[in-house]
Amino acid sequence: MATVPSYAEQQASLKEKGLIESLMDFSFQRMVTPCMLKMLYSLHLLLGLIIAIGFVFKGFQTSTSDGLLALILGVAGMSFWIVYCRIIVEVLAVVFRVSDAITSSQK
Repeated sequence: MATVPSYAEQQASLKEKGLIESLMDFSFQRMVTPCMLKMLYSLHLLLGLIIAIGFVFKGFQTSTSDGLLALILGVAGMSFWIVYCRIIVEVLAVVFRVSDAITSSQK
């Protein structure tokens, strides 16, 4: 029976082969998502920031009081967005670590 490579082996393999080549692995022997967690987290935070800034600008275009309210709600919303994204990324990281622990214990 073929063994599944551990997380550390997958990371070494990913660095050897490169991200693009690993993305084209249709047998799914290597996991790419753990390497992309930092990038996905950063992109989601950037997306939230862009939306919050747009929300504030739209509020100030309407009126000053709407702009101030949008600013307060934007800061609060961005805080919740950061917490939400962090929780999701940590859950994904835990899933991959559990997978690694299970595969390494079966060897």
